[in-house]
Amino acid sequence: MDVVLTVLEIVAPVFILASIGYVWVRLGFEYRVQFVTGMAMTISIPALIFVALMQTKIDPSALSLLLVASVITYAVLTLVFYLVVRALKLDVRSFLPSLIFGNTGNVGLPLAYFAFGEEGFAYAIVVFAVMAIWSFTFGVWIVSGGGNLSKVLKEPMVGATLLGAIFMWQGWETPKFLTNALELVGQMAIPMMLITLGVAVARLKPGRLGQAFWLSLLKAAICIGVAAGIGVWLDLPHVALAVLILQVGTPVAVTSYMLAEKYGADSNAVAGLVVVSTLISVAVIPLALGFLI
Repeated sequence: MDVVLTVLEIVAPVFILASIGYVWVRLGFEYRVQFVTGMAMTISIPALIFVALMQTKIDPSALSLLLVASVITYAVLTLVFYLVVRALKLDVRSFLPSLIFGNTGNVGLPLAYFAFGEEGFAYAIVVFAVMAIWSFTFGVWIVSGGGNLSKVLKEPMVGATLLGAIFMWQGWETPKFLTNALELVGQMAIPMMLITLGVAVARLKPGRLGQAFWLSLLKAAICIGVAAGIGVWLDLPHVALAVLILQVGTPVAVTSYMLAEKYGADSNAVAGLVVVSTLISVAVIPLALGFLI
């Protein structure tokens, strides 16, 4: 019973905030996703990432090991899902990025923070950074036919991650007044991400829900299995292993739908994956947390 209550305490805030965004839009109120997303991705999330890394007291070697584990995990997932997509004769442009990349930002970062505190959040940022870089290079290349490394390096989140890692490595800290300001800006990130997730789900027009259902189950099983296998193989510390499994096992990212819509892939099918995998995560994530806590 204690485990169930603990899991509910972790998961409930995530889905309550997402539900606020969903209900808000369904009631007909205005929500400017582009403005909120722009503020979050450009200012708030980078501030959150930088401060979290700067203040973390985790052994850098543990973070390095998780970095290696994350890179290997996404490499294996890319190969496995490519074979799955080809075997099932699905459209590679539409389905491969959707199956590889989870919602490590909107869902994974808050869950890691609620479940494992500052230590878990610092670990989650490492997985998030690897996913973001791979998504904005390989993912965009798959969907559009041409990725751009210079664009990735200009992303504020990538810059904040690198700068935060340098500060953590050197033991530096910003002046107290600046740290307090950055913390306030960063505190906006998690509520904004979760509410915006609910808004995005409310506005999607999903297609082929039957196909989306079994693909979502397959994605969850493969992602969790691969992350757990590689984490155990590399002998990750318990919290690092739990965060790796949690992050990699998150539902299909809303950005997959946005990229499919932008570059003319099957956005309707991808929307179905986003909606169904997010709903399935309501059951999958608490089960996973029950074993990981």
